[in-house]
Amino acid sequence: MHEIPVWKKDEVEKLTELLRTSPVVAVVDIEGIPAFQFQQIRSKLRGIIDLTISRNTFIERALDKVVEEREGIDRLKEHLSGQTALVATDINPFKLFNRMEATKTNAPASGGEIAPENIKVMKGNTPFKPGPVVGELQKVGIPASIQSGKVVINKTKVVVKKGEVIDSDLAKMLTRLDINPVIVGLNLRVAYENGTLFDKEILDVNPEEFLDAIKKCAGDAFSLSVNASYPTRDNIRILLSKASKDAFSLAMNSDMIVRETIKLKLSEAHMRMLALSKKLDRDALDDHILKALDMDDKTANDKKESQEDTEDQ
Repeated sequence: MHEIPVWKKDEVEKLTELLRTSPVVAVVDIEGIPAFQFQQIRSKLRGIIDLTISRNTFIERALDKVVEEREGIDRLKEHLSGQTALVATDINPFKLFNRMEATKTNAPASGGEIAPENIKVMKGNTPFKPGPVVGELQKVGIPASIQSGKVVINKTKVVVKKGEVIDSDLAKMLTRLDINPVIVGLNLRVAYENGTLFDKEILDVNPEEFLDAIKKCAGDAFSLSVNASYPTRDNIRILLSKASKDAFSLAMNSDMIVRETIKLKLSEAHMRMLALSKKLDRDALDDHILKALDMDDKTANDKKESQEDTEDQ
């Protein structure tokens, strides 16, 4: 019987302990990351994550060892392919994804990579001196010519569309033009927390857009609660104010005499009395009413004269 080397056993045990004790575990793609950039990324994330590179078969065995303790964690095996690494951390999967995205940088293409976005070459001067380079640019599909003793790109052009493979000759020319189209960094495939797997599509959330959406939902919920007259701690003052105004309007419209309406009701009755008195013979009115009518007429005349003065000016 073939005996398993001690170092392999130790590696699986180390991975098993990592999977057992880490609140959040993620599988990340590390393919194509140059050594220098990889060290930079590790430095930026030091103290936040524990990044472990191992064979996929070792990770699978470790996952089998902890599946009874952590339900559903074995589903991480579905995402083990190519060059992968395990990330262990205590920050939630959404923060982990954003931290990883923040470490990504642009790098030169060497050829054979998939364009992450449309690659454009912009119209304008180049750093090249007139010579064979014009033909080289044209060969890779970049419209160029010599103008006023300079090599110029004639128009802005998309030389590689998103999702297409970058040709090696074009990659060399892009590097000479100081265009670095390849995005280098850790690509999180899936994260595990408390029995739930979060894939990249779920985690790829713009924090500002997410916050704006929450604010909108909160605003809509507040408006709904006010319109439905559903009392909460946040809307109780508005509801009480609205109820008070509605009660006042109801009391006024129904001629209900209460402390809040008595002055307005008496004022309304007084104005109606004066309006009715103007239609009666003045001999039928007492001195109090006549005085009130004269004051009312004087006020009306003053307002009329003031309006006419304003119009004359």
